[in-house]
Amino acid sequence: MMRDIRSYRTLIFDCDGVVLDSNSVKTEAFYQTALSYGKDAANQLVEYHRVNGGVSRYKKFDYFLTYILQGRENLPSVEGLVDCYASLVKQGLLESNVEPALDTVKNHTEDSKWLIVSGGDQAELRWVFREKGIDQFFDGGIFGSPDSKEEILAREIDRGNIVGPALFLGDSRYDYTASRKYDIDFVFLKQWTEFSGWAEFCRENNVEVCGGLKDLLVRNFE
Repeated sequence: MMRDIRSYRTLIFDCDGVVLDSNSVKTEAFYQTALSYGKDAANQLVEYHRVNGGVSRYKKFDYFLTYILQGRENLPSVEGLVDCYASLVKQGLLESNVEPALDTVKNHTEDSKWLIVSGGDQAELRWVFREKGIDQFFDGGIFGSPDSKEEILAREIDRGNIVGPALFLGDSRYDYTASRKYDIDFVFLKQWTEFSGWAEFCRENNVEVCGGLKDLLVRNFE
C-alpha cells in the first residue's frame, strides 16, 4: 500500500502514458518504420512493442532484426531504424497532451525531488520537455535510453539522486519490475496505457492502480 504522496522524498515518472499521452505516437512510429518490410513484420513489431512497454527502442529494433526479420538479406542497422523512428516520433510528441494534473501534484509535493525515467531517447525527451515547458518540474533530471531503466535507477540511487522513500509512477509491466528490483514503491496509472493485460497483472501482483495523477491526489486528499 502506498504512503501519502507527500511523504515521498523522490517521485519517479515514466513518460509515455504517464506524463504525456504519447503511447499511440510511439506505436504508429514503430509500425511505419517497419512497414517497408511488410505488414506482417510491422504488426509483429507493434505487438512486441506493446508487450514490452518501457523497453528502449534500441532493444526493440534489435529484436526486430534478430527474430522478426531473421534470414532476410540486406538488413538495415539498428541505428538506421532508430533514426527513421525518431524522425516520425518527434512531431507527435510535441503535439501530445500533457497530464493535466501535473502542476497540481507538484504543488502538493514541493519537498519531493522529481525524475523522469523512460525508455524514450534521453536527448529527445529533454528537447520535448523543454519545448513543452515542463522540464522545470523534473528537478532530479530527465533520463532515458540508450540506458535501461534498471541502469538509470541503479546509477541515480548510487549518486544519491534517488533517496527513499521513493515512488515510481508507470503504466507498464517493465515499470513495475524495474521499480521493485530497487524496493521502490509503485503505482500503475491506467488512463493511457497500451498494456492490454494490465488489470490481471496488477491483480496478480497486488499492484495499486489509479486512473491518472488526479485520481492519485483524490486518493490522498479525500
